[in-house]
Amino acid sequence: MIVPSFQFLAFAAVAALVFNLSRSVRWQNLVLVLVNLSFLSTFSHDPAALVPFAAFLGVGFAGARAMQAKPGLPVFVPLLALMIVMFFWLKRYAFVPSVLLLDHPYVTIGVSYVFFRMLHLIIDARSPGLLVRISPVVYLNYVLNFTSLVSGPIQRFQDYYATQTDERLLPDVIDYGRALERIVFGFFKVAIVSMVLSRVQHQALGALSPAQPVADRLLNGVVIAAVYPLYLYFNFSGYTDVVMGVARFFGIALPPNFNRPFSSTNFINFWARWHITLSTWLKTYVYNPLLITLMKRFPSRKAEPYLGVFAFFVTFFLVGAWHGQTSMFLFFGLLQGGGVSVNKLYQILMTVRLGKKRYIALCDNGFYSACTRGLTFTFFAFSLFWFWSTWAQMNAIVAALGWGTVALVWLLVFAGASLLLALLHWAHAGALLVGPSAHPLVLSRYTRTAWSTALAVITVLTLVISSAPAPDIVYKTF
Repeated sequence: MIVPSFQFLAFAAVAALVFNLSRSVRWQNLVLVLVNLSFLSTFSHDPAALVPFAAFLGVGFAGARAMQAKPGLPVFVPLLALMIVMFFWLKRYAFVPSVLLLDHPYVTIGVSYVFFRMLHLIIDARSPGLLVRISPVVYLNYVLNFTSLVSGPIQRFQDYYATQTDERLLPDVIDYGRALERIVFGFFKVAIVSMVLSRVQHQALGALSPAQPVADRLLNGVVIAAVYPLYLYFNFSGYTDVVMGVARFFGIALPPNFNRPFSSTNFINFWARWHITLSTWLKTYVYNPLLITLMKRFPSRKAEPYLGVFAFFVTFFLVGAWHGQTSMFLFFGLLQGGGVSVNKLYQILMTVRLGKKRYIALCDNGFYSACTRGLTFTFFAFSLFWFWSTWAQMNAIVAALGWGTVALVWLLVFAGASLLLALLHWAHAGALLVGPSAHPLVLSRYTRTAWSTALAVITVLTLVISSAPAPDIVYKTF
């Protein structure tokens, strides 16, 4: 089932109606587990295709319960290792010998996000983090929640469980209105904006040729480089908006995954705004433990900032490498880890050279902020070549453009991003000044209702007239 699509929304609407027939937690948990399993089954009509996934779920549940029953049991490290090995095996990573892989197709939709949730349960079950006994129904509803199965967001169990007790806060009419608004806005971003951007980039790729005039090659190169980050943002954040809105009808408050990432003025801040739940998970379970371990091993005040640089590299290398199983994604991971760690090192050196106050003043400078914002976008766009293309495709693009034109393309992307993102930043700040400071006109209920209604009409008419399905979600493959 494509998420989002009219079919998905219809499925969610019927499920929400049945779910809300009773306020009983037992009823709602039972309905939700049936809905989640039904949704998972839409990805394959062959029951055997679900067996490896089911085995993975079973090991995760057994591990979490074992850690809860006896936190001191000396199986924690072997259990984590088993989960990681099973994940690599299910995802068919390139380094896994082919003789060990299953030779029949099986479902892996959402397995990466399920993996993060199961690791979180096992790790937290070893500490006082999980104060409730995990039942099979609650476990399945948490790890297989249909609103976040395909591509997240990654929700902490403690936050999820708080919405599944008698003390939970029940949504009201205002909550449902905001949920509908979010669904409409997200659907528009995925079905209209990301679809248009995808076609623009594919047309530029198809038209690129060494026989083209230099100006045409340069224009196509800029479009190929600069449009994909925008497409990915509207595709993925639109999906997130839809599922966050749908989840509210089930009393579930999914965490946000995006916060205006292209307004970031450095790469560290970018990853605090982009795929927030993934980077937060890895900071919690990789960066923090690694940094604490390093600080104990090298107890030097002067070394602490540089230990942080190394911990940042490892964490965000894993962020990148997690996305895929090939050498392309390993290089993507190196770029993400390198970008964040070099950014951190730059901050340390600039603070030492200028002093904290002067460095803060520099960062607040409008021209400097515009340039760093443009540089952040440009580096991310550059790194995404290892996300969406192949080595062969990359070589073909470079051969068609020529190295001189490639360099000019990135200079133009940097200059254009610096200017346009600065204008958008100022426009956003200006829009928030219209009307009372506590209730800007652009955020009023009436403005949002009118805007959502217009987007809903545009989306439905466009999809009906064009008879085109909503584009699939990029992160579905992960």
